[in-house]
Amino acid sequence: MLSPNKKVFFANYVFQVCENVYEPAEDSFLFAENLAVKKGETVLDMGTGCGILAITAAKKAVRVVAVDINPHAVKCAKENARLNEVANKMFFVQGDLFAPITTEEKFDLIFFNAPYLPSEPSEDNSWLERAWAGGVVGRRVIDQFICEASKYLKENGRILLMHSTLSDVDKTLLGFEENGLRANIVAKRALPFFETIVLVKAER
Repeated sequence: MLSPNKKVFFANYVFQVCENVYEPAEDSFLFAENLAVKKGETVLDMGTGCGILAITAAKKAVRVVAVDINPHAVKCAKENARLNEVANKMFFVQGDLFAPITTEEKFDLIFFNAPYLPSEPSEDNSWLERAWAGGVVGRRVIDQFICEASKYLKENGRILLMHSTLSDVDKTLLGFEENGLRANIVAKRALPFFETIVLVKAER
């Protein structure tokens, strides 16, 4: 059993937040509040962190694959799945974006609370920093995700991506369209320091 730094609560769920794992914040809760999963769907949670979105999705999904590059996050999310009694629906994989997923696997829903904040190279050295640091313009991980994600979608699948107005939302909408998906903003929340976080939905 892992020793959590603290516990976080959302709806009827409780999540242990372990050392070196991103603690759910405003973006996580905005995402969770707008996470619409249909009964029987297969779901891919990219960058699962402590597992808050994957575990919430598992209430209705038939299968949830949760991926994170951070080995501490994978262990923490596994423990939270057990704690919230959904471990039988979930599979946990350590890896960088889609690297551990084969293109034969297709999902109804793919979602990603991505590292979206502009950052200097020195700010992505620790596991915690890598959860939010998106490179000089905040798009290093986002652009790679957009280019690859549609290959793992079922015919009528959809994508949800958390974003910041600090990292060019319009470029993301265009990027999805260039990859054959219709994209629009489905939720937003203003934060201090002239930033708004937005949830982008893309679908075929």
